[in-house]
Formats: sequence, structure tokens, C-alpha cells
Amino acid sequence: MTDIVDELQWRGLIALSTDEDALRKAFADGPVTFYCGFDPTAPSLHLGNLVQILTMRRIQQAGNRPLGLVGGATGLIGDPKPNSERTLNAPEIVAQWVERLRAQIAPLLDFEGPNAAVMVNNLDWTQGLSAIEFLRDVGKHFRVNKMIAKEAVSRRLESQEGISYTEFSYQILQGMDFLQLFRRYGCTLQTGGSDQWGNLTSGTDLIHKVEPDAVVHALGTPLITKADGTKFGKTESGTVWLDPEMTTPYAFYQFWLNADDRDVSKFLRIFSFRSREEIEELERQTEERPQARAAQRALAEELTTLVHGADQTAAVIAASRALFGQGELAELDEKTLTASLSEVPHIKVAELGPVVDLFAEVGLVASKSAARRTVKEGGAYVNNVKVAAEDAVPTAQDLLHGRWLVLRRGKKNLAAVEVVSA
Repeated sequence: MTDIVDELQWRGLIALSTDEDALRKAFADGPVTFYCGFDPTAPSLHLGNLVQILTMRRIQQAGNRPLGLVGGATGLIGDPKPNSERTLNAPEIVAQWVERLRAQIAPLLDFEGPNAAVMVNNLDWTQGLSAIEFLRDVGKHFRVNKMIAKEAVSRRLESQEGISYTEFSYQILQGMDFLQLFRRYGCTLQTGGSDQWGNLTSGTDLIHKVEPDAVVHALGTPLITKADGTKFGKTESGTVWLDPEMTTPYAFYQFWLNADDRDVSKFLRIFSFRSREEIEELERQTEERPQARAAQRALAEELTTLVHGADQTAAVIAASRALFGQGELAELDEKTLTASLSEVPHIKVAELGPVVDLFAEVGLVASKSAARRTVKEGGAYVNNVKVAAEDAVPTAQDLLHGRWLVLRRGKKNLAAVEVVSA
């Protein structure tokens, strides 16, 4: 494999580093034990977290040992938000979320072999620590003038909200995590997002004060932005989560499939485990035949398989094809069909009316007269069957799984009708 630092650079995954040359030497002398932390401030990880997990996976594949830290302690506080205090969740809720996050991270790392990953929880070394011990043994090494200069803190200090001591102390806790992992596992590298740089360097600074001869590193990945200015990992329906109950595998697949041509090259490099040659070929195809969306399809299939498994990926690909007339809708299981239709315009009705009424009501056309014109021109479909008559009325036998009709105008405009009990 190429030098891991070169590989991370080529993929656009290094925004900040404490000393890139020293880090390169550490990898060459390796193996390096490194960690990344994830706080359970929600019941699932999201695409921003996936950047970090897959970066860990790359570094592990280069022969290094990852520690996946899920913060049972720091999750009780949460790092400072840009504009307001975090809601503090109950300890039992945070404990549940710890287990959910661990279960999402574990399949993406290798827990066997000489560089087997280890999952850790910072509650293990904080819950028995008294406030006096924390202040005497850890707090004394932090200087307030440096703490308030860090971006996450200074931004809040300038706001009307200010910052509580609770959130202000977060960087001390994260610094202590690195020190504990250095002592317990010989961990010498912490990775994370560049927006966390102040917290990452609080750990390297603490270790240098407590263990003056130690050589430790921090590496920050860039924040990912989209070409249209919208936030990465966001859709009209909200954040793209890794939990299939919060973001369905179909919606997850569609997020990647709908990636802007201007973004897909960057996304391939950051998220795909294809070789440089394969990625450069997909980039060439995007430039020459963007309408084929070869890069988006490759990325959607790879990432959905990685996060949700091959069976779910096959199901969502089948659903995606069937919705546009390239497969049998009746062959889709109810869960997959329901998930796919939740991503298109849809209405609920107590009983079925004429097709032209349904087309107008769901918004596929502007009016009933426009719907009749669409039928007359041969562009109206119900469950992929062309509607032949302007006065056609679907029956209960037409309902998929006893509840759904899939409406389509032309080749690409989809909507759905769900029949529900009154």
C-alpha cells in the first residue's frame, strides 16, 4: 500500500496536523495506536461521523491499531455547540445511546488480527474520579487564557448565550481521554474533524506536560461542504443517519445517487475504498457522460452495502428500478416499498377516486384537465401500467400490499397514494 499519509492527502482527508513529517515517520516506524471519539448526543451516528469511522478504517488497513471511543462520560455533557447550550440527556438514555453507537462502529472496523480494533468508553476512567482529583491532577495543567482562545469557546463567549462551565470544561475531559489512552494502550494519535481541533490539541498539550518525552500527534479531517452551498449530510427531510430506522436504506442510497456532479469526485475520494485508478476512471466517466451517473451509482451501491449490507442494497436497487418501470413493483416487500415511497410526494386517502383526481391532488399535474391531457397523451401510469381511459378508477385489487398506488407521469415524475382506514 502507498504511504498512508500520501493516501489520506490524495483523498482530501488531511486539513490539519500537529507535525505531518513526524506523523509520517511514526506510521513508517509503526504500527501506530490511534483513536477517534464519538459522543452519544443522539441515538445514531450520521454521515459526518462516517467520515471519521472510514478514516479509521483506512488507517487500520495500513497496518495500525484503532481505538473506537464512545464517550459515555463526555456524552453526558457534549462539546460546545456554536450558538447555544446543549440539552443534557439523562444518564440512562446516554448509556443506551452508547451501545447503539458502538454497534454502528463495530462492523466497520476489524476486531481480529495483530492490529485488532478495541472499543473503549471514557466513563471507565471518569466515573470514579472525584472533583478534587480532577482539578488537582488534570485541571492544573490547563491555562484559562489558552482555553478561551479556542474557536469553539471564543465564538460562544462572543454570543449573547455565553458558555457554561460545563461545556467550557469539555476540552479538559477530551484532553484527559488522550492521556488515559496513551497510558493504557500506548495511543499516540488522535483523529477527528477540523472543527474539533482545539479539543484534539488539548490532548497533545496535556500529554506533553505530564509526559515530557512523549511523542504524540493529532490529525484533523476537513469539514465537507456541498457545491450548492447546502450542508453535507442534509436532505429536505433532515440529517442522513446511519440507523436504518431513522434514515431508511432507500433514502441513504438515494442521497448518494443524487449527489451533484460537482461533488461526486470529492465524495468518492473521501468515502470509497476503490483504488485511485478506479476512482479516476469514474471521474472521467462523469466528465464525459454525466447523464449516466456512473460515479453516483457506484458510490451509492458501495456505501449502502458497507453500512446496511448487501441484501438491503439489492432491495433498494430493485425498488429504485421498479419505481421507474424497470422492474416489478409487486415483487417488492412492503417495508422496502414503503420506505421508497416515503421519499416521493405522497398523499393519504380514505377511498380511491378517479386517476385524474389523484394525479392532481398529489401534485403530479397542475389540474384535473392537465391530468386528462396527460392520460390522453399516454404519459400517465398507475403501478407502471399505462392508464388508457380518462375516467379510469383504481380498485382495491390494484393496491400494492393492500395500501399503495404508485403514480408516474412520463419517465421520471413519481408520486404515491396511500389508502388508510377512516
